[in-house]
Amino acid sequence: MGEQVVFYGLAFLLVIASMMAVTVRNIFHAAIYLIVALFAVAGFFILLQAEFLAAVQILVYVGAVAVLMIFAVMLTSRLSDVNLRAQNEQVGVGAIVALGLFTVVAFSIWSTNWAVSSAPMAVDNTGALGRLIMTKYVLPFEIVSVLLLAAMVGAIVIAAKENKKRSKEGGEGA
Repeated sequence: MGEQVVFYGLAFLLVIASMMAVTVRNIFHAAIYLIVALFAVAGFFILLQAEFLAAVQILVYVGAVAVLMIFAVMLTSRLSDVNLRAQNEQVGVGAIVALGLFTVVAFSIWSTNWAVSSAPMAVDNTGALGRLIMTKYVLPFEIVSVLLLAAMVGAIVIAAKENKKRSKEGGEGA
């Protein structure tokens, strides 16, 4: 009974935070709502007794991606412009695509025969996952680490160019 209450609470929080992340006009607030949604997903992992995945969800997505996104938002100079208007001319197309995706996902959920296993879960799933990552899946693990490193270097280069451009614009006008 307690797990169901927590599940429905997390589900409600995830749906509300996700909807707010895509509907608010302020991009900084959207990033904050995204962080809340990612924390709710980590809560689902904890309910599924996947503590390692919950920790990775928080460290990688909340700790790295969301913070990087907030820094990118804060480094963008146009956000402080009072005359900046955020408009989306493709709301109709987006609504049609979202409705179509919702229909396909809902049909898939209701038409799938979900098999439930009565086998007990492994006691040490974190250790088993660690052994798999460091033996069988070491190459994909390393490829992902290089990809994340390249993304971080790219973000730093873009931020440095933006900062240099902003300092040149400020220096000429003074």
